[in-house]
Amino acid sequence: MINTDHLQKYIEVLERSYVLLKASVADSIEYEMYRNSLVKSFEMTLELAGKLPYFASRSAVDALVFKDIFRSAAQHSLLRSIEVERWLKYRDNRNNTAHNYGESFAQDTLSIIDDFIVDAKNLKTLIDK
Repeated sequence: MINTDHLQKYIEVLERSYVLLKASVADSIEYEMYRNSLVKSFEMTLELAGKLPYFASRSAVDALVFKDIFRSAAQHSLLRSIEVERWLKYRDNRNNTAHNYGESFAQDTLSIIDDFIVDAKNLKTLIDK
């Protein structure tokens, strides 16, 4: 069985950051702190999700790039195509956050965070089976 403890912890931090962000006053220091935490937690959760093996062979996973891992998961009926499309969208967002700084990259992440939290939880459940 694959250990998903770190993934669980990242999801918990992501959810808590989101709750605290929504309870904060916009443009306050607290809002900025929780938004930064949310974005970083999103990045860490996404990176870990792309590294958890979906195949019997770890070398098979290592040979694939992030998007190929999720496409392959769909080919093996582990994820539905609509879920894979969202994971690819999350990855594109992550690539944008890694190269862009400022208000827009955080807003882009906030716009997808509800679906991402659900998908991350579903992925953890799938791996834990």
